[in-house]
Amino acid sequence: MSRERIISGEASSPEEESFILSLRPKLLNEYIGQRKLKDKLKVSLEAAKRRNEACEHILFYGPPGLGKTTLAHIIANEMKSRLVATSGPSLSRTGDLMGILTNLGEKDILFIDEIHRLSPTIEEFIYPAMEDFKVDFVVDKGAFAKVINIPLKRFTLIGATTRAGLLSPPLRDRFGLYYHIDFYPADELKEIVIRSAKLLEVAISDDSANEISLRSRGTPRVANRLLRRVRDFATVKGDGHIDLDIAQKALSAEGIDTIGLDNLDRKFLKVIIDYYQGGPVGIEALGATLNEEIDTLVDMVEPYLLKIGFLQRTRRGRMVSNDACKHLGVQLDQENQPNLFEE
Repeated sequence: MSRERIISGEASSPEEESFILSLRPKLLNEYIGQRKLKDKLKVSLEAAKRRNEACEHILFYGPPGLGKTTLAHIIANEMKSRLVATSGPSLSRTGDLMGILTNLGEKDILFIDEIHRLSPTIEEFIYPAMEDFKVDFVVDKGAFAKVINIPLKRFTLIGATTRAGLLSPPLRDRFGLYYHIDFYPADELKEIVIRSAKLLEVAISDDSANEISLRSRGTPRVANRLLRRVRDFATVKGDGHIDLDIAQKALSAEGIDTIGLDNLDRKFLKVIIDYYQGGPVGIEALGATLNEEIDTLVDMVEPYLLKIGFLQRTRRGRMVSNDACKHLGVQLDQENQPNLFEE
């Protein structure tokens, strides 16, 4: 059973996407965090501009909500190019992609979100477009079939994926630049919260911005979503000003604890502790016990728990760490706990 979670990095609705869009930075120097990525990207874009060429094809990969789409828009702005956005699942026929590619101008940018979900047919069709800037279109069938070679303008393809391992090697190899976007440290998230509050024209104290950042799971989209909920709480329960007390009450009311875990995260960890003595346990068994889809657990629950060291993946299954037990206020029976490194 999939569910909407306030701490999910996925966009929850078109209305929220519109809200997030209003907070997005427009240029690289406005973009907070990912300093090494920014420095390398700045060099590549500047080189392309000086040569008056389209930038190399770029692949961004990492968990949802970290800014892959934002970076695509920033690149378009930096290159003063038009951006055409689509997604892997929406490109079901070669004709759909044909129309998009032939309408791209010189140095325009085609952004494909969830690029790992492209069908094999679309992938095959896009290879010559990426390499040689041409597409082969088959007209008629059987004995009357003929191939029409259609040249394209030199464009830049930007792909974004949360699961780089699902990309086929031939597609992955056709990207000249590929960047991993990692979770953000709390100090950078704090900068993002303060910047967003300024754009929203809401007064926020330094310590309350820090509190929101600590509970945002290293994800800018979550930080902005929590800021929005706290702002609403401050409007109704306070005077509109966000202070530490208001922030803590608002986030606690949403079920978000001091390090950003929600009810599903805590339930996930407690099931491993209570039902499986801390693990190891297979993800299929956890999905059945929790009545949750395995993809939901793998994509939306596990990444952050792994990042903060609360969960460990072993050859025999998932195990909780001592830090997770300490956070939840429980203690494992050390005598019955299996050796993590046992073959």
